[in-house]
Amino acid sequence: MIKKSKEHLDLTSETYIQHFKFATCVGISMIYGGIQAIIHAIYPGMLTKAASTKIKKLYSLVSGRSDNNE
Repeated sequence: MIKKSKEHLDLTSETYIQHFKFATCVGISMIYGGIQAIIHAIYPGMLTKAASTKIKKLYSLVSGRSDNNE
């Protein structure tokens, strides 16, 4: 697992801390977007574009990275 982690960090050209910050930010954004989608499911008139906007922003952020294999 350590070898694969080092290989992944090399592919992304990031230190462990840089990768940790980025991945944590993406994860929190995904959770937040998921909560928005659930609220929208319950109340269709609320947050009509919030989840899809979050998905587009995350895609743009992640697709511009060096390692897109995962």
